[in-house]
This record gives sequence, C-alpha cells and structure tokens, in this order.
Amino acid sequence: MRPPLPADRPGPRDTRPAVGVAVVGIGAFAREHLTALAALPGADVRWVVGHDLARTRALAALVPGARATTRLDDALADDAVSAVDVVTATPTHAPDTIAAGEAGKHVQVEKPAALSLPQLDAMVAATEGRGTTLVVGQTVRFQPAVTALAAAARRGEIGTPRLAHLSWYTGHAWPGGWRGWQLDPELSGGHPVHNGTHIMDAATWLLDDEPVEVFARGFRTFSPEMESPDSFHVQLRTASGALATLELCYALRSRGELVRRVVLVGTEGTLAHSTTEEDGLHSDATTAPPVSVEGALGLQLAHWLDVVRGDAAQVVTTAQVRAALATALAAQRSLVSGRRERVADVPGYAEPLPAEVVA
Repeated sequence: MRPPLPADRPGPRDTRPAVGVAVVGIGAFAREHLTALAALPGADVRWVVGHDLARTRALAALVPGARATTRLDDALADDAVSAVDVVTATPTHAPDTIAAGEAGKHVQVEKPAALSLPQLDAMVAATEGRGTTLVVGQTVRFQPAVTALAAAARRGEIGTPRLAHLSWYTGHAWPGGWRGWQLDPELSGGHPVHNGTHIMDAATWLLDDEPVEVFARGFRTFSPEMESPDSFHVQLRTASGALATLELCYALRSRGELVRRVVLVGTEGTLAHSTTEEDGLHSDATTAPPVSVEGALGLQLAHWLDVVRGDAAQVVTTAQVRAALATALAAQRSLVSGRRERVADVPGYAEPLPAEVVA
C-alpha cells in the first residue's frame, strides 16, 4: 500500500492534547521550525537545546514557556516531552536522534537524515525499533504544487509515469552563504546529499519507482576552489527503466530568488508546473516565495504531530528515506568518480530492513 499524500492544510487541533516538543538546534532553520511549531495549536514547545546558551535563550524567548539548555539530557528527562525535532548540522543528526529514541521519544530529523545508511539504520532501530516513530523532513512533498502533481499522478491522470524533469534554481550567497561544515563533503555528504536529497526524493516519489542508477556532473559557479559545487545535474534511472533529469543550482545572484519547474510525463499524458507562471512580489529588498512552495514547513510539522499522536500514517516512509539517501550518496560518488554509479553499491543499501520496520 502506498503511503498517504500530504494533507492540503493542517486540520483543526483545538480538541486534541498538545504534543510536548523539544527543538534541538539554534541555526536559521531551527528558528524557522520553532516559529512554525509555535503557530500550531497542537504543539507545546517546552525546550530549545543548543550548543551556545546565550543564543539558545534568545531563540527560546520566541516561544512563551520554552526553556533553554545546552544539555539534550535535560529535555529528554522531561516526561512532558514526547517528541524531539532535530534541526542541527548533519553530523549530529544520528547521535541526537538515537539519544532521543532511546529515551522513548518520537523524532523528526531534518534532511539529509544521516551521512550513511548504517547511521540511518541505527536511527531507525533506536526509534521505530523501540515503538516510537522517525519522520524525516522531506519538506518538498508538502509544497502545494508538488503535492498536487503527485495526487494527480496517483489518480492515474497520466497513466504510468515514465519521465521526470525537475529544475530548481535558487539564490544564495556563495561561498559565504554556507558555513564551513556545509562546504566540506566529509561533514555534509556533498551538495547532492546536503540539498540534493530533496530533489532525489521528489523524483522517485513522483515516478513511484525504485532508483537504480545515477550519473552526476557538478559545476562551481562562483568559486572554482570550493570543495562542493554549487550546481549539479543528475540523470537517474529507476527499476522499470523510467528516467529523471534533475537540475539543482544554489548560485543565482540574488538571495531569495527562486525558479522551479517540474514536468512529469506518463504513458497517457503530462503534468507540469513552473514558478515562472505564478504572480509574485519582487523588489530590490526582497522576493516573496511563490504560492506553490509557501507554507510547506507548517504542513510538514502539522503532519508530524499527527504521526506522533497516531492520527496519521507517515507520508515519507523509512524505505523511501533510505532510497532517497542512497540515491544522493550515489550521486556524490558519481561526482567524484565521473562514472555512472549503481544505487545498490552504496554501502548498506542492499541490507534488508527489519521486519518490524517494513510492517
């Protein structure tokens, strides 16, 4: 049975108990998570955990009643906390998730979930293997345009999907737009892993098929000396022979600039969407996000709370998370080798999931 599609919008939460949440992380995206959770009636943000107490206190002050700490154990010892949102640098995803899972907490972790499949499997064992849940933040699935395309494909409107073309061009300040760990493939996994996990997951989800082979090429737009290319193209082949062309670029000159196109071709028709066809607000000071992507994080977090309560099945399954991560890892291997890479050759991918997780 396929996992459900994301709901169009968060449903009413007033009649259900709030979920006690600890947010781990104090970076820019942790702030976005915190403010999005604070806007959901179903979330009770009780702790913010960070490595710098002053910054952690400043972030916790955004949510009335939230406490700040530099010790994850403080939040895990709180019986009123049933869920932990891990929004930290990728190298800490595994230890933070495992600690929360072993404390009996449900976990959401930002993408990429881990830097290797063995790390991911350890995270799954510490959560799902102990009776809680692990949700990975594949936010793109909750973007209204992508959700609508997937729903139309699932209804059979284009027959069997055979070709996909996803183009994502985004503004970023390079190389200063990321900190050192994000530019270091040893810490981030490389750009196909750090940001590419989103587009790999979207492609395989829309094609509804298992990825088997990738070929990647990268380009350093602003600085030839950067360890990680800011742009790359990937050719992806699935088990049934379907093909996806994926373009990801974080090198547009203006921060906040965004162009996204999705084309999905099936045996009986075609689905397509482009942000260039949407009305938008543009100025020298700011660029408003397109309607087709706006609000996705709030929808994702509302879904997570439903999963924690047991009111919803996970939109992003463990098997799909493994496939997207393995595809991204294979794409990074292809960047380095200059050759096609098989997804099955990524260490750990061929290992079967435990029966309790598959079920």
